[in-house]
Amino acid sequence: MKIILINLKASTERLDFQRDQFRKLGLTYEVVKAVSNDDLSSKDLEELTFGWERPLRSVELACFMSHKEAWKTVFKSDEPALILEDDALLSKHIKELLASLKKKSYCDLVTLEVRGRKKIVAKKGNILSPNHMLIELYQDRTGAAGYVLWPSGAKKLLDKAAKSKPALADAFITSCYKLSAFQIEPASIIQLDQCDAYHVPCEHSTHSTISTQNKINLQDLNTASSLRYKYRRIYSQLRMGLRQLSTMRNSQKRYIKLEASEFMGSTNEFD
Repeated sequence: MKIILINLKASTERLDFQRDQFRKLGLTYEVVKAVSNDDLSSKDLEELTFGWERPLRSVELACFMSHKEAWKTVFKSDEPALILEDDALLSKHIKELLASLKKKSYCDLVTLEVRGRKKIVAKKGNILSPNHMLIELYQDRTGAAGYVLWPSGAKKLLDKAAKSKPALADAFITSCYKLSAFQIEPASIIQLDQCDAYHVPCEHSTHSTISTQNKINLQDLNTASSLRYKYRRIYSQLRMGLRQLSTMRNSQKRYIKLEASEFMGSTNEFD
């Protein structure tokens, strides 16, 4: 299966980390140049940052645009691909998992990641490998560091992007209920900033370029703008609530398991 790695040109340390990781796992990958702040025009910032539940920071918009470029790449192909952010740590079983997933033509998207929040998944799953299950995913919550996307799923995401404004990349994906989405358990991808929380042995360190940029405080906006964002937030929460109600008979809300022993430690360090 093709692997698409989203990487900022300036993030050479992260690319070195991924090159070493893929060498150890016996996998190849294709680098898609991430959209940077410098690539965004003043028109982009004016037209695209104010359509979500709060104003997007420029780095958040750039991240969304980077994922969108990856979706375009998948859509133009005739096969699924693993889309990765450059701070994703992969399970030692990833190669066999991707081989198994490639045969699952009924999927639009499979997330391999976990990030500390409960998800709404089917009560029962199917065996994907001797160590992993494939479970229908009704509502994800956060994280877009690693997911397999089929051309059918890419089309649904691009269709949604053509009709709605950008959002946080993970929020945009998880709000697309037209996707036939699934979850791998135990999770086989984790972002480096989550390693400590999941007791994964890894000596890498990383700092999010998104979290270091200040958010716009809604209280600093005029009343009309503030109310508009609050309405969008309430609408999003209502959609998630209705989603949970509509799948209640077959679903459960719970944490996804992760086995720390599946991940290989390392001694590299980067920002």
